[in-house]
Amino acid sequence: MADAANKCARQRFLEFLAQKNLRMTGQRRAIIETVFSTEEHFTAEQLLEWSRRRDKSVSRATVYRTLPLLTESGLVREMDFGKEHKFYDPNYAEHPRHNHIICQDCGKIVEFESEKIEHVENEISRRLGYAVKSHRLQITATCEEFRQRGKCSKKRP
Repeated sequence: MADAANKCARQRFLEFLAQKNLRMTGQRRAIIETVFSTEEHFTAEQLLEWSRRRDKSVSRATVYRTLPLLTESGLVREMDFGKEHKFYDPNYAEHPRHNHIICQDCGKIVEFESEKIEHVENEISRRLGYAVKSHRLQITATCEEFRQRGKCSKKRP
């Protein structure tokens, strides 16, 4: 199922590029294949590293030029989790109403969906005379392991 969704996202991005009269280069293809083969949130530098595993010629400049196209297409969402760099969410196209919990100790990002949150958003928006177009909910938390032990084994150095 996820493979079919990724194929659809790839196709939608190819159509988006065609509308903008942009060509599909080998480097761009490696980047797109990388983006749509992960469910993990990533930084631009991570995308560069992962894409170079597919094609050693992928340049930093091409990654940084392709990311705005991916976000403009609506298939990937740029996320600011209060770090020194932005993260990119490749799951946005298939799940645009999901939310995030970010562990402030180890940096782990967990996605979740909630019908209750969606219901409250819609109720408040209607009451105030608006219609929800998009939303972002980020919860910063400390993981249970940190709470119990005072440290997290998943914390990155």
